[in-house]
Amino acid sequence: MSLHGKRKEIYKYEAPWTVYAMNWSVRPDKRFRLALGSFVEEYNNKVQIVGLEEENSEFVCRNTFDHPYPTTKVMWIPDSKGAYPDLLATSGDYLRIWRVGETETRLECLLNNNKNSDFCAPLTSFDWNEVDPNLLGTSSIDTTCTIWGLETGQVLGRVNLVSGHVKTQLIAHDKEVYDISFSRAGGGRDMFASVGADGSVRMFDLRHLEHSTIIYEDPQHHPLLRLCWNKQDPNYLVTMAMDSMEVILFSSNPIYVRVPCTPVARLNNHRACVNGIAWAPHSSCHICTAAEDHQALIWDIQQMPRAIEDPILAYTAEGEINNVQWATTQPDWIAICYNNCLEILRV
Repeated sequence: MSLHGKRKEIYKYEAPWTVYAMNWSVRPDKRFRLALGSFVEEYNNKVQIVGLEEENSEFVCRNTFDHPYPTTKVMWIPDSKGAYPDLLATSGDYLRIWRVGETETRLECLLNNNKNSDFCAPLTSFDWNEVDPNLLGTSSIDTTCTIWGLETGQVLGRVNLVSGHVKTQLIAHDKEVYDISFSRAGGGRDMFASVGADGSVRMFDLRHLEHSTIIYEDPQHHPLLRLCWNKQDPNYLVTMAMDSMEVILFSSNPIYVRVPCTPVARLNNHRACVNGIAWAPHSSCHICTAAEDHQALIWDIQQMPRAIEDPILAYTAEGEINNVQWATTQPDWIAICYNNCLEILRV
């Protein structure tokens, strides 16, 4: 990622704690706004809303709010038109929906499906449906995925009421579920996939939940931690195994699924375990991977099924990269976080 032109190519923000969860806002009126979640190994954690002041090229913290336990994921409502309230979701012990204001953020609702227990099964991840922002899906260590319906009610006084209900809960895997992701296939509303400690990727359809399809299995049954659908071509997904230095690219196309252990490609230039993967929002053949070797690598996968030897771009950070996010509405910007730092990189 070269440094050229008059405009800065890299902007950096230093948080007061280790940054783990991170997500770009997609609202058209909130360019260069991100949410950051702390990783502190105690009950009291934080979420910050930060924004880039384009006049002086500095990141500033817009507001900070308390969060119980570290957030396993943070995500803005996928509302590129600004039609919904300005909402942010976080997962941890529960799924929480927050309303973000100019100076403060307040909790709108806490979504808890463990009504009969004193103990909660922590949520490992969630996804917010891009086609229907009233749908969210969570994954949990209790082997289940839950699909939530969200209602953003009518304005009462000055308050839009936000509430949620369980649409369905299903046992998705034999062991813990580590990630869930909606697909853009079939209209983009009903198909989703999950990965887990049993080493499988399973695909579900909300219209036919009586069965699922195993579309990839790790040959050694290593736990699979992350799952990411191609944003432009829903035939392709990537996953990564626990403590693995490579990213596995595979297909949901039935031609490939007949042999569910066969990857379409392997991206394996990292020299330490991979922590994050992000498809380009605007291109079906570009993907960014980030790892503990301090590297963020962008790959061009156009030559599949021939082997993809090397990335086309590489950036070396000053620490082990925990997360990578490609900005949906500003596709020439990628965000990474390492130690207590957020950096956004122009690509």
